[in-house]
Amino acid sequence: MCRRPLIPKAPFLRAFLTLCGSLCCLPALAGPPPATGLQSSQLAVVINDDEPNSVAIGEYYRQARNIPACNVVHVNIPGKPRKLTADQFRHLRNVIELQLPPGIQAVLMVWTAPYAVECNAITAAFTLGFDAGLCEKPCEASKPSPYFNAASSRPYPDFGLRLSMLMPTESVEEAKALIMRGKASGFRVQPATAYYLATSETARNSRSVYFPRSMVLPQQQLTIRTLRADSIADVKDIMVYQTGKAKVEQLETLQFLPGALADHLTSFGGDLLGESQMSSLRWLEAGATASYGSVSEPCNYWQKFPHPTVLLKHYLGGATAIEAYWRSVAWPAQGLFIGEPLAAPYRPH
Repeated sequence: MCRRPLIPKAPFLRAFLTLCGSLCCLPALAGPPPATGLQSSQLAVVINDDEPNSVAIGEYYRQARNIPACNVVHVNIPGKPRKLTADQFRHLRNVIELQLPPGIQAVLMVWTAPYAVECNAITAAFTLGFDAGLCEKPCEASKPSPYFNAASSRPYPDFGLRLSMLMPTESVEEAKALIMRGKASGFRVQPATAYYLATSETARNSRSVYFPRSMVLPQQQLTIRTLRADSIADVKDIMVYQTGKAKVEQLETLQFLPGALADHLTSFGGDLLGESQMSSLRWLEAGATASYGSVSEPCNYWQKFPHPTVLLKHYLGGATAIEAYWRSVAWPAQGLFIGEPLAAPYRPH
């Protein structure tokens, strides 16, 4: 995890200062929810017919979320490669887009691998387009996302973007449990805690200056705890867990609530099947519902990781997991979004 200047660069600086003004008043976290959010009818499910787990999980998810059968897209990716070339991805994207019915705002890819397109994450490459220039200098600033901190619930008409997320398929049973956690998140709001940890790994604390202060939000029944610690243990009420560590300890002692979001700022969390650092898969296996990680060395720009306050603001405002996570990353080219996209514990009934 290389260190880099944390001061936003123009023209991003003006947008950042505007954002800071909107976030300084923390009661905005408890503001009115958006009128609408992503609906199951607006989500396409992409199944890899060459992988039996993808076929089984994709159909299970379609039924669990009442996704129209016409929203299911079929592709063939033999061999489960971790990384695609730009040409391979261009073909895959064309195959997907040719099958999309009208009105699709987001896409869920049902597989663990491939998760990268050269140095880009596959979810970013699909939504924003493949950024070849970044691969020459992956430790530099990447293109800003127009969806960062956006209020729009129609990313395709408003920005020309279809949001995307990956649902891992290493285990059918774990995937079914993930799907049920996402679905259960919509039943009722329950008392929960959001944990933000500034750790001893200094280079990975670059976004800790944007952690919300410790407080209680009575309307959402949410307690915010901002700590200086390397980990938490034996807590049973997690709705958000954001930290900066190459490996997060004591996950096996934790209980995540349905719809929980969790991620760690480190270089290769999005290298799902890699072993150099903790994979973001570990969050889902521990009970989180969605997560995020980078597939190539991003350095420690906070803009390349979920902004804590932006993520929390949109999730508490009723956004789905895929909307809240995508809105929270300013430069997402190297970042992989994984989990159950329709989880929305704070969407009004």
